[in-house]
Amino acid sequence: MWGNFMRSTLLILSLTMLSTGLSAEEKVYKLRWVLAHEPIGLFKEAAMVFQKEVAEKSNGKIAVQVLTLPEYEVKYNNGIKIKQKAYLRKIQEGKIEMSQTYTTTLGQVSRSMYTLDLPFLFRDHAHATKVLEGKVGDKLLTDLSQAKLRGLAFTYSGGYRIVPGVKPIAKLEDFKGLKIRTSDSPVAMDTFNLLGAKSVPMSLDGVEEGIKKGEINEAESTYARYFTLGQNKLANIVNETEHSLFLTSIIVNEKFWNSLPPEYQKIMKDAAVNAARVEREHSIVAAEETKKKCKENGIKIVNLDKKEEQRFKEAMKPIYDKYKPEFGEIVSAIQSQ
Repeated sequence: MWGNFMRSTLLILSLTMLSTGLSAEEKVYKLRWVLAHEPIGLFKEAAMVFQKEVAEKSNGKIAVQVLTLPEYEVKYNNGIKIKQKAYLRKIQEGKIEMSQTYTTTLGQVSRSMYTLDLPFLFRDHAHATKVLEGKVGDKLLTDLSQAKLRGLAFTYSGGYRIVPGVKPIAKLEDFKGLKIRTSDSPVAMDTFNLLGAKSVPMSLDGVEEGIKKGEINEAESTYARYFTLGQNKLANIVNETEHSLFLTSIIVNEKFWNSLPPEYQKIMKDAAVNAARVEREHSIVAAEETKKKCKENGIKIVNLDKKEEQRFKEAMKPIYDKYKPEFGEIVSAIQSQ
C-alpha cells in the first residue's frame, strides 16, 4: 500500500514538472529593479552590485534586469510617464518587482518611516549604520509588509541634508520668513515651520523653477543633487545644516518575495545590505566631492557654528514631543544605541 502511495506521489510530481516545464532547481526568478530617483549614478552602482551578487550566489537562478524609469516606461508602460504615487502602486501590485524609494514616500504607506526624518536623530554615520542595519532598521523594513512591500536595506540617497538657496543661514533667526522646499513628510514640514519658516512641499527637480517663480527661497536637498539637478543655477549659497539624513530603502514586492525559496530570500537580503553599504559609502564621498566643487566654483558654504547647532537641536524638542505618542518607542531605541 505504501509503495502504491509513493508511486502515485511520484507520478503527480512528474506530471506537475512536465506541465510547468521546469523542476524547482531549474526555475529562474526574474525581476526588474527600476531606478526611479536621483542621484541615478549612485543607485545604479548599488543595483549593479546587487545584480552581480545574486546571480553568482544563486548560480544564475535570480536574474535582475536594471532599468531607469524612462526605460521601464518605454518597454513596459507604452511610453506613458509614471508619477511618484502611481510608481509606488506598481511595486505594490507587482508590476515592478524591485526598486529604491524615499523613506519620505514610504511614510505614506507605513508612517513609522517618518521617524527617520526627525532632526538630529543620528549622531554620526557610524550611529546611523548601527541603527539602520540593526533591530530598529529591521523593524521599520518589516513594517512595510502591511503595504505589500518587503524592505531589504537602507540607502542614503545623498546623505545629510543641506539647505541650498539665495540667503545665508548662520543663526537660528535666519530661518524666519524663508520659504523652504521640503518633501511632503509631516516631520520635515514641521521642522521648518517651527523655526518660523514656511515649508513648501515640492519635488527635488522643481527647485530651480520654484526659486525663479519666487515660490521658495531655499530648498532642503543634499550635496549629491546640488549640481546633478541644476540646483546650483539659482541657489548659489549652500547652508550646511546637516539636520537630518536623506534616506531611501531598497524594496521588493511582497508577493514576489514570498514566491522565493528561503535560501534565495537570504541571498537577496544579503546582497541588498551589501549594495546599500556601497551606496552609503559612495554618497559620503560624493558629498565631499561636491563640496570641493562648490568651493572651486565660488559657491558660498555657510555653516552653523557649535553654539547655533546646539540651539537648533534644542529648538526641535517640540517636534519630538509632538511625535512621541507615535514614534517614541522607536526614537528611544535609536537614541539608546
